[in-house]
Amino acid sequence: MSQLSIEQIRAAVEAGRADAEQFLCELIRFPSMPGNETEAMACAARRFGELAEVERVPLSNALREDEDYADPVPNLDYEGRFNLRLRLPGKGGGRSLLFNTHLDVVPPSQGQESPWDPRVDAGVVRGRGACDAKGQAAALYLALWAIRRLGLKLDGDLLGHLVVEEEVGGNGTLAMVRRGEKADACVVMEPTDLRIFSSVRGAVWFRVTCTGRPGHSGRAGDTVSALKMAIRVVEILEGYHARLLASSRGFPLFDPFPNPMPITFGKLQAGDWPATAPSRAVVEGVLGLLPNKTRYQVMEEMRQAILDEGDEWLREHFELEFMYRHDAHVLDVAHPLVTQLQACCREVGAAGEVTAMTASCDSWFYNNQLGIPTVVFGPGSLGFAHSNEEQIRMDEIVDAAAVLVRLAESWCVRERGA
Repeated sequence: MSQLSIEQIRAAVEAGRADAEQFLCELIRFPSMPGNETEAMACAARRFGELAEVERVPLSNALREDEDYADPVPNLDYEGRFNLRLRLPGKGGGRSLLFNTHLDVVPPSQGQESPWDPRVDAGVVRGRGACDAKGQAAALYLALWAIRRLGLKLDGDLLGHLVVEEEVGGNGTLAMVRRGEKADACVVMEPTDLRIFSSVRGAVWFRVTCTGRPGHSGRAGDTVSALKMAIRVVEILEGYHARLLASSRGFPLFDPFPNPMPITFGKLQAGDWPATAPSRAVVEGVLGLLPNKTRYQVMEEMRQAILDEGDEWLREHFELEFMYRHDAHVLDVAHPLVTQLQACCREVGAAGEVTAMTASCDSWFYNNQLGIPTVVFGPGSLGFAHSNEEQIRMDEIVDAAAVLVRLAESWCVRERGA
């Protein structure tokens, strides 16, 4: 039974609204793109250190040797960089609850004015990272602030991982997971419009390098255009995606989406002269996957599709690499973490919708690799993430913080009979 009324919780988080907004604006001012998060991390360490135990977890270049290491941005250096591990100790005997979010951001978008200069207008905070995911850190900060103000003593530990490099494959979370964290449940905080994502698709980021036989346009019979080969690879992988999508139905939370696991081709580089067949072409993209396939199965099937459907030259002159490899994760909608979080949302006035996330994130590390039941939840809209209009409403941060306080109070208790 809850000891606090929802009115008490709301009053506590409202009291910390201005402080949380100030913290969010402070974080936005740091251009914390992957590899450059240290100042933002130090700021977070200082602010969270006022509310909980904070450990700086150093990173090492040895991380690059891990099979799940992602390297869409090559040659990132880890020496001197760190994640943060937060701990609010419980009285003992209760279930533990872990929160994860990230402080790295993507580069500014075209047309985004003053991305590192936070702007607050009518309760809306704008700037790079406002919702993805510095607004999540602000909501977690506000929840801990309110727990302290309320004098709430939990039975179980509250834990937090504030990490680097989520945007380039989750290397910060990978480093934390390899330490072997233990918890009874995990909430990965991303902008979800206060919806609960209990199913999250996986993804592979790929690079296909094609090599041809270069030459002048007047010697067309003697040349092989690597660019035309790359275009053929795109066609082959589009066909593979269509077959994969057709075979990936039957998951209730994913089925309402026409294409919950799209393929996107984001880069194509080839040639340096219009009248010359290029010797090399590189195409890069991302392919989503659902729980019926592992990342390794999809990687092998992509390779086999090119071998089966390419011509003789292509079959012998392509290299397929994977820079990012995530499995999907699924948590049963009847799991107590899902149902309790949904109840907490409804107490606060949110719908508590349970659905699937058609993007990938770090949740699979905890759910699949550590066996910690995990959901994705947070304030803000994914539609504003990575855009030149990135923003988040402070009202939603306040609502999210109230949900987190109520969840901590209801989850971090001694189980019956314990």
